Amino acid sequence: METIVNYNNSEISKRLYVLVNKRLNPIYGCVQAGHAVAKFVMENGDQKWNNEYLIYLWADTYYWMAKFDELGIPYTAFNEPDLNGTVTAIAVQEDTGLLFQGLKLVE
Repeated sequence: METIVNYNNSEISKRLYVLVNKRLNPIYGCVQAGHAVAKFVMENGDQKWNNEYLIYLWADTYYWMAKFDELGIPYTAFNEPDLNGTVTAIAVQEDTGLLFQGLKLVE
């Protein structure tokens, strides 16, 4: 995997993508995405993300979990207890974002 470099030629973080369940309204979806980010940071002490790039995208969370499992890509899923454990957001580190080209930004 290629490392992203800034103009001082020093290493910077990977991007953190948060795939938000497309069935949620934007405000609630962003709250759920925040939970996924917090869980990601708590569970991944060795992660390289340093709060530089954070991208929220609408997605079918269950489809993407299956895809990540198939590709061997680690991710953190947040299950909302108030929605019967539904996966409301998934956080995943990625360098390029090419995998997510067809997804729309949460606005």
